[in-house]
Amino acid sequence: MTNHRIRLIASDLDGTLLRADKTITERTAETIRTATASGLFVVAATGRQYPQVPTELESAGLSHIVGSNGAIAVELPSRRVLFEELLSPSAIEPIVAFLDAELPEARVSAVRDHGARHAAAPGYADLLTPMERDKYWWHIDTEPLAAVIGEPTLKLTVRHPRLDAEQLRTMLSSSGLSGFHATTSGAPFLEIGGAGVTKATGVSRLCELLGVSPCEVLAAGDARNDLELIDWAGIGVAVGNADPATIAAADWVTASNEQDGVALAIETVLAQENRHEPVS
Repeated sequence: MTNHRIRLIASDLDGTLLRADKTITERTAETIRTATASGLFVVAATGRQYPQVPTELESAGLSHIVGSNGAIAVELPSRRVLFEELLSPSAIEPIVAFLDAELPEARVSAVRDHGARHAAAPGYADLLTPMERDKYWWHIDTEPLAAVIGEPTLKLTVRHPRLDAEQLRTMLSSSGLSGFHATTSGAPFLEIGGAGVTKATGVSRLCELLGVSPCEVLAAGDARNDLELIDWAGIGVAVGNADPATIAAADWVTASNEQDGVALAIETVLAQENRHEPVS
């Protein structure tokens, strides 16, 4: 544990705060309410966009969303955009040219309008998983490839019918290209943002606006796109179901996402700081 009083909780969503069915338990919601009532900021640090964040989290007192792996911060409940960092067309075009040459079946999509929609190249929507199609997908517009790559974007995503996200990341790393940051989250697509843009840079920038120091942050996650944030925060927490690299980077391993691991971590911090009675 840090010797500094925790003032901000930054948690990943998928695989961390959310269960496999993409819901939160009442225990987790109640723990967030208790934390915010105790004066803590509770922030979603996610690869998602703000319209994709479950309404139950906002109702529980979530204060901000750092979305697109650190590229944008949105204040709640006002939904005011505090900042965003965009990937430029000059960085996107060589990526797409490389993919077209080496992986012609790959398809790309770009996040538009502060995260309100996706502009997807033809064929991208055909690669959505059944779960995405049936339950969790949101606004996606199919546009000509030139239109998709011709504007700045919060995040470029890449899908392939046979290669997973880590295989795509390895292929792109071999290209020698620069000017972007590529990562994975356990989702079935590669996620590409601006150079140097990570959840850590996004949460750090938000903390500067809120007057919070890194040592006053507890961050929780489960995947590659959480590594920088877990390393940066005063306390880095991996849920029990996290990948080995994330567990190795963490200061502390809590229970899994199915067992309210983030709630347990928050409860422990509150109890040790005498803000809340320990939960048995």
